[in-house]
Amino acid sequence: MADFSLERAMGGPVAGVDEVGRGPLAGPVLAAACLFAGGLPDEAARLVDDSKRLSERQRQRAYEAFRPHARIALGAASVAEIDRLDILAATHLAMARAVARLGLGPCVLLIDGNRAPPARLLPEGCRAVTVVGGDGRSLSIAAASIYAKIVRDRLMQRLAIRHPGYGWERNAGYGTAEHRMAITQVGVTRHHRMSFRPLRLDLSG
Repeated sequence: MADFSLERAMGGPVAGVDEVGRGPLAGPVLAAACLFAGGLPDEAARLVDDSKRLSERQRQRAYEAFRPHARIALGAASVAEIDRLDILAATHLAMARAVARLGLGPCVLLIDGNRAPPARLLPEGCRAVTVVGGDGRSLSIAAASIYAKIVRDRLMQRLAIRHPGYGWERNAGYGTAEHRMAITQVGVTRHHRMSFRPLRLDLSG
């Protein structure tokens, strides 16, 4: 169960950072940075978990519970940036943009995973600490993952209205059978990540 143990061990302002959307064949990658300066009531903390473990309704309920207590910001990297930089570099760019928008001075950043954005992308004085499985260990990271997931899913639902047939309102751009079949039958949009190998294989097949 996620808690504030990691945050307390770091001292000073500590923000959790997580991304959503590294794996899809379409759409941007989003990252969120979240800081709980005054902690979180127990009843709200119990609702917060790794966004992948929560249903859409549970994520929304958790967000509504923690939002009044959180300082939170979003960053994104576009499909064009993903194709130009590669997905890892674009993810780090999205994380850095989220942290910059949070507007912190010297701080510690708890980054979900084992790779942190390069120091040159982060605000001066901010130190990044990677946490494998962080969205199941840190409430700050888990809250960031929930917010990023909610925003990205809604974005893909809006894009699905403009680009029907790919099932983005259900698959959020991931390479489901429905999505990949539509790619072969309908073609691609400007929201597809042409640098991704599965997409190139679908088009060549």
